[in-house]
Amino acid sequence: MTDIKFGRLEDLPLREAWKHEALQFTPWLAENIEHLSEAIGVQLDLAGTEVAVETFSADILARDLDGNVVLIENQLEQTDHTHLGQIMTYLAGLEAQTVIWIAPAFREPHLSAIRWLNEHTSDGFSFFAIKARVVRIGDSPYAPIFEVIEKPSAWERSLTQTRKDAETGKDAFSDVRTAFWTRYLERHPEAEAEGIKVQRGWNGYTRLADGDVLISVWIGERTAGIYVRGGWGDRKHAAADRLESYADILARKLGFESYKPEPNGHLFGERFPKSYQDENNWPEIIDWMEERRKLYVAAISEALEAEQ
Repeated sequence: MTDIKFGRLEDLPLREAWKHEALQFTPWLAENIEHLSEAIGVQLDLAGTEVAVETFSADILARDLDGNVVLIENQLEQTDHTHLGQIMTYLAGLEAQTVIWIAPAFREPHLSAIRWLNEHTSDGFSFFAIKARVVRIGDSPYAPIFEVIEKPSAWERSLTQTRKDAETGKDAFSDVRTAFWTRYLERHPEAEAEGIKVQRGWNGYTRLADGDVLISVWIGERTAGIYVRGGWGDRKHAAADRLESYADILARKLGFESYKPEPNGHLFGERFPKSYQDENNWPEIIDWMEERRKLYVAAISEALEAEQ
C-alpha cells in the first residue's frame, strides 16, 4: 500500500486564465516569451507588441539570435481565416522570417496552409502552429503548456546543428562577425574603452550607470541597429525607471518616435538597412553605428547626470 495521492490533470478554456486577448493574453506572452523559446528551441528576444501594419496591429514581434524578425500571432479561440489573412499581411509588411501562430485549436485548412508555406517558401522562412493549453490539478495554480503541432520538416536537424554551433561558438558567419568587429575597432579604436570588443557575437554593449543602462549596437542578417535596454536579470527595468523623466528630451535629441518600455527591458532604438554579411557594407554600417552610439552615450549620460 502507498499513501501517495494523485490528482487529475484538467484542461481549462484559455479564457479561464486570460479574459481578453489584446489586454491580457498578448501582454502575458510578451512578458513570458521564454515559454515560446522553449517550445521551438530558439532563444527569442522581445522587440515590440501591437505593432502597426497598415490598418492592423501584429500581436508580438521578437528577434532570434541572428537578428531575424519573428512574428507571433495569438488567439484565445479556434483559428479563423481572418487571422490567417492578417498573418500574411504582417509577414510582408514586417519582413518577418519566422511566424508563430498560437491558438487553443487549429482548423485543418489552417494546418494545411502552414504545411504548404513550410514546403513551398524559400529557405530561411519558418512557420509554426502552436497549440496553447491551460491546465491545473485541483485548486493548483494555472500552468501554461505550448505544444508545437506544425513546424518546418527539417527543423530538428537544423536545431541540432544550431545547438552544436552554439556549443562550439561557431556558425557559418561567426568568422565574418569576428572580422566585422575587428574592422570596427580598426576604424574607431576609441570604442574599445567603452565596451566594444572583438567577438563572434551579434551585439556590442556600452554600459552606463553601473550597468543599469545598456546601449547595444547590433548586426543582423538583413539590418543593423542600436537600442537601449536595462541591465540583466532583475535589473532589466532599471533603465526605464531612471530615464522615464527624460523621455521627451531624449526623443528630441535622438530622434526616436516613441518611448515605450517593453517587458524585456528594451526602451527605444533604430535600424540601419544594411547586412553585415556583405563586407562592402561594413564601412557604412560601422560609421553609422559608432556615430549613433556616441550620440546615445552623450544624450543618456547628460540625463543621468541631471538625475544626481
